[in-house]
Amino acid sequence: MSARDIFEFDDGGVGLSVECRSLCGACCIAPSISAPIPGMPQGKPAGVACIHLNDEYQCLIFHDPKRPDTCRQFQAEYAICGTSREQALTIITDLEVITSS
Repeated sequence: MSARDIFEFDDGGVGLSVECRSLCGACCIAPSISAPIPGMPQGKPAGVACIHLNDEYQCLIFHDPKRPDTCRQFQAEYAICGTSREQALTIITDLEVITSS
């Protein structure tokens, strides 16, 4: 599944919220973040893990008020996260490429 496929689900899955899956962290790796992040004042480039992502792919500053709005506003959903970590990484990477062009 790629970002180009997200509008072709015929099972009604597009846009449905899902629980953030454990051991994923795709949203902390694949996208670029231009807003300052504590310890990363220039944000982070696409494909680079945030320094606050631990070995279990959990955000160490999840409840910190200094967490960027970009991160705070992200909502896991089927169209972005797919059904696996691998799909999430692919979809978010594809979206990053499409939106940065």
